Amino acid sequence: MIQTNVGTIDRTLRIAAGSILVILAVTGQVGAWGWLGVVPMATGLLRWCPAYLPFGLSTCKTR
Repeated sequence: MIQTNVGTIDRTLRIAAGSILVILAVTGQVGAWGWLGVVPMATGLLRWCPAYLPFGLSTCKTR
């Protein structure tokens, strides 16, 4: 099972930033690179970021 490592604020910012990039890509305001917004959206929705693993980072509150 994947252990969550993305906290609430981090999750909200990732989903918002990713959504904005994808919307800008759909409307033609930015180039194809705007579709990279899918990555932060996915990590926010899954609450897991593989880039945090090598560094042992987590933005989740400890229990």
